[in-house]
This record gives sequence, structure tokens and C-alpha cells, in this order.
Amino acid sequence: MAETGALPPELVVVAVAAMPVSELRGAIPLALKVYGMSPLKSYVLAVAGNLLPVPVLLLFLGRVENYLRRFRLFDSFFSWLFSRTRRRTGDKVEKYGALGLVPFVALPLPVTGAWTGVAAAYIFGIKFRYAFPAIALGVLIAGVVVTLASLGVLNVAGM
Repeated sequence: MAETGALPPELVVVAVAAMPVSELRGAIPLALKVYGMSPLKSYVLAVAGNLLPVPVLLLFLGRVENYLRRFRLFDSFFSWLFSRTRRRTGDKVEKYGALGLVPFVALPLPVTGAWTGVAAAYIFGIKFRYAFPAIALGVLIAGVVVTLASLGVLNVAGM
């Protein structure tokens, strides 16, 4: 089992899963291969960490965006992010609403996941009570896929 210094491995896994770039795709292999955690513990910690920012983001993304758009740099960033999210989510989220978020979040590919799912829910005006369960279900499915791929049970391109 590898040590990271002062931080417990469980906290590191949760933090990596909560970050927008790594999410589950980084946290589960880290837990399994670096820290030697069991598949179940890896899955539970990574899913919990990945879901941690979702309610906060769903509830406050609009307020944060409105405040930050006053600054040119952030205005450009949000324009780029939302344009990219519209392209990536395609017609699925627009056509199927919250149900379209599930497969989008569940497929553990680059630029998919909980963070992009939140952005898509925000862009398409999906209410929290529909968006959160859909994103959570997608994260649960993605966690199973990433865990199985990390264990070599599934052969997933890019993993």
C-alpha cells in the first residue's frame, strides 16, 4: 500500500474523484493499483467523491456564472465551456432531458462525467430534482464500468 504523506489514501481517492479532470477514471485506478484498496472500497470512495460536488454545482452554477461573467476571462471560459458541452451532449440531453444525462455521464470517456453532466443540466434548464438522480445513476454505472475495466474484466478503449 503506497503512502502519500500526511493525507490518508481514502481522502486522496475522494479528492481525485471530485476533481473535474480525473473524476472516476482517475480515482478508481489510483485506489486499486496505487493504494491496493479492494474493488468495493475503491468504487464506494470514488463514487462518493465524484458525487460530492454535484449538488453544490447544480444549485449554485447559475449564480457563480452570473457573477464571474462580469470579467472577460471568465465570460470567455463560460462561453467556451457551454458551447463545448452543447456539442458533446448532442441531441440526447435536449431531446430526452434528465434521462439523456444518464448515458452521457455513465460512459467513462474523456469530457463526459458528472461535471459535464451538471453543465448540460444547467444549459438545458433541467431542474435539480431530475438532474441529480440522473447524474447519480450515471456516476454509479460509470463506477462499475471503470472498476471492471481497471480490474481487466472489461476491455474499454482509452482505459
